[in-house]
Amino acid sequence: MEVVTGALPSVITKLGELLIGEYNLQKGLKGEIRFLQSELESMKGALEKVSSTPADRLDIQDKIWARDLRELSYDIEDGIDTFMVRGQGKEQGNLHGIKKFIDRSVGLFRKAKIRHGMATEIRDIKTRVKEVAKRHGRYKINSDVAMPVMIDPRLFSQYTEAKELVGIDEARDELIKTLEEENEVSMQQHGKIVSIVGFGGLGKTTLAKAVYEKIRARFDCCAFVSVSQTPNLKKLFKGLLCDLGKTNNEETLDESRLIKVLREFLQEKRYFIVIDDIWDISVWKMIKCALPNNDVGYAIITTTRIFDVAEQAGGAYKLEPLSLNNSRKLLYRRIFGTENKYDNKGIEKCPDEELAEVSDRILKKCSGVPLAITTMASLLACKARNKIDWYEVYNSVGTGLENNLDVKNMRKILSFSYYELPCHLRTCLLYLSMFPEDFEIDKGRLIRMWIAEGFIQCEKHGKSLFELGESYLNELINRSMVQAIYDRHTGMPRSCRVHDMVLDLIRSLSTEENFVTVLSDMDSTSPSDTIRRLSLQNVKNSHIMAHATRSSLQHAKSVVIFPSEFAQAPALGSFQVLRVLDLCECDLSQANSLKYLENLYQLRYLGLCETSISQLPGEIGNLQFLQTLDVRGNTISWLPSGVVQLTNLMFLYIDGSTKVPNGIGNLTCLEQLSSLYIDGSTINIVEELGQLAALRRLEIELDEWNNKLLECLRMLQKIQELDIKVRSGERSISGLDAWVAPRHIRDFRTVNSCWFSTLPAWVNPSLVPDLTRLYIDVRELHQVDLEILGRLPALRSLVLEVDNKNLGILQGFVVGAGSFPCLVSCCFSQFVWPVVFQQGAMPRLRELYLLALFYVREARGIACSDGGLDLGLGNLPSLQWVAADLQCAGANKEKAEQAKAALTLAARMHPNHPNHDIHIQI
Repeated sequence: MEVVTGALPSVITKLGELLIGEYNLQKGLKGEIRFLQSELESMKGALEKVSSTPADRLDIQDKIWARDLRELSYDIEDGIDTFMVRGQGKEQGNLHGIKKFIDRSVGLFRKAKIRHGMATEIRDIKTRVKEVAKRHGRYKINSDVAMPVMIDPRLFSQYTEAKELVGIDEARDELIKTLEEENEVSMQQHGKIVSIVGFGGLGKTTLAKAVYEKIRARFDCCAFVSVSQTPNLKKLFKGLLCDLGKTNNEETLDESRLIKVLREFLQEKRYFIVIDDIWDISVWKMIKCALPNNDVGYAIITTTRIFDVAEQAGGAYKLEPLSLNNSRKLLYRRIFGTENKYDNKGIEKCPDEELAEVSDRILKKCSGVPLAITTMASLLACKARNKIDWYEVYNSVGTGLENNLDVKNMRKILSFSYYELPCHLRTCLLYLSMFPEDFEIDKGRLIRMWIAEGFIQCEKHGKSLFELGESYLNELINRSMVQAIYDRHTGMPRSCRVHDMVLDLIRSLSTEENFVTVLSDMDSTSPSDTIRRLSLQNVKNSHIMAHATRSSLQHAKSVVIFPSEFAQAPALGSFQVLRVLDLCECDLSQANSLKYLENLYQLRYLGLCETSISQLPGEIGNLQFLQTLDVRGNTISWLPSGVVQLTNLMFLYIDGSTKVPNGIGNLTCLEQLSSLYIDGSTINIVEELGQLAALRRLEIELDEWNNKLLECLRMLQKIQELDIKVRSGERSISGLDAWVAPRHIRDFRTVNSCWFSTLPAWVNPSLVPDLTRLYIDVRELHQVDLEILGRLPALRSLVLEVDNKNLGILQGFVVGAGSFPCLVSCCFSQFVWPVVFQQGAMPRLRELYLLALFYVREARGIACSDGGLDLGLGNLPSLQWVAADLQCAGANKEKAEQAKAALTLAARMHPNHPNHDIHIQI
């Protein structure tokens, strides 16, 4: 991908498009293009090899060659894109007579001139490509020259004295308890496997070593071995045999023979083994072959940065960052030694009160990662103990400490994870350096930017580009490179944040590769006169923007501005090949703020949410390549008619108060549309929606239910997320009864908008296995229906409203054992009490809402010995929040109060002590 191979993948694809497209190239030019394709393919392969080597291990000539080739690839892509735009000029079909003849003649002359220019440029490119190749050969130095021996800084963590550690005792004892726990797994195999998983530098190896030293005496034999990213299994197995005390003089044994020797040796022994630093599950499976499941007993600890590897290896133990108090202890003890001070609550205090505030700021940047804290401590220990010098260190992290040995070691540890990433994920990760420190990055926003930049290029196994982007982000989370922020209702990632130390690493790499240029009041990186991507962060002074304007912006692919006191758009006329423009929350209320926007012909992503605009330029239809248009949070009444000319548009985000013009059916590439508002003046839009066959997400608001919508929805067979709101407040009865959701539906919401007569037949585990969120109104619901819902394998959020009381159905409900296995949030509305939760039901439920829960004398439920009703809240092991609104019809005040008291007591007695908010209406 781009940071590895520049724009070469995109360029090679576009050269192919030039060959087969209707561009009427000059004679002989196709041969030149085919030569370029072959040459660039070879160069791309060479660049991929270069990129697999950390920068400090690269030959200087390889570095220079890779840099020059990447820069050349950008220039080639810019030239091809410009030609494609100019070469696809629209014919003036609405002209007639002599005017049409003249215009056509001028157009042909213009196109001939463009083709001639392209031919000249292709030949110039060929010359430059040859020169880059020759230069590499001219100055290539003998590759056999010895490189300096590099010491893995992670080795030191295995030999850290326990007295130097903070907070390790609690984690060590917890892990030992986990190893000793009797459960189904341990009873079956007479042993236990635990996998410590966490971020690089969090202390996984240190913790494993602490456990190892504490309990190794309980076993017949023990071993502690490291795997690393490029494992030599033969060497690893020999290391195991050596640690275990098994002498082996046969140096010629291969892996299979060594596995047999290990199995035979361990079969009758109680053993304890630590396998440190696993990167690949296939490697673990090979190692596991040598570790028998014997009858004597064993314990195995593995460590990894990859959550999937931990889950497959054994019981995942997620290592948490240090608490603030333990972080303070570690920092202060490293700097001040034994000068401990505590407040009246036993909390560690800074020995020097003047440094308390800056210390906490530094610790916030470290986020509880021991490696980061000890690195910062080593920097501060060399400074005078005054606030000014400490703030200097705090402000300079990532900008002026590249040559410090401790910072180098920390980056090296983190870079192991970076270089282990596939090429495409490295590019996507580096793009996160566009965002400021501690910034919460919306998942959808990030993925749409990746798509616009071309980082996600091909569909795979029927997945859309957006779904592929989701899988990329999930993999970065899985590999502990970014921190997920989860949706409270579904428990799934909705956004992410980059750890400050990872941001420091990727900023450094981005600067070195001229991938991203960051300009801010605090920190500016500008390694090249040519800016490829520009991020303006926390800018308060206009001279920063002026600097960006003076710089060469004509090759910028992305411009993102994060507003502060100064938050205005740059001069858009400066950009010629811009693909991503995000001005979210900038003040664009000035009349000329979007001047020249229509000239950004290469634009793919336009983010204008909350920018104080009331209209878009009428010429927005000129942006023929636009994929994302986000104008939420503004006062735009109507989108301009030119929007319907954006035939490559994939994502359209508008407010419910913004109306769209007729012709929306032309946007056949549209995948996400929200929030579309339909009233009497735009009623024809409903029929056009049926033409959007690629639509995967639709949020629609209607003044009142429209039966034409049903026919439209039947045509949207790719729909995955559907949210229907009816503003009138009068719910249509049976409006959607005849609709059948596609198999891949994931999110369906119609609460307070439309009644289903009964639970739809398509709400079934075998028909909608991916359904994650369901907000639905069902007039008549029975126990069997609740059981069907409980078997939905992926359901995480449920809002279910019924009308049973008005229909005279007073039967209570039982949520049985094993039902709703993934549910995180649940709301039952208008149910007749009791709804009883049995042991084993809803094991992951965190939030429970019981709204308008009717308590009536006729309700048939499960009676307790005291005559009250027990909902079984104690059977919900993950419960954190309970809210209930009891409407007691037909019951006297005393009974109603008893019901409230019973529910309140159940919440208070729950082991988790969940927050609760319980009301009663007589």
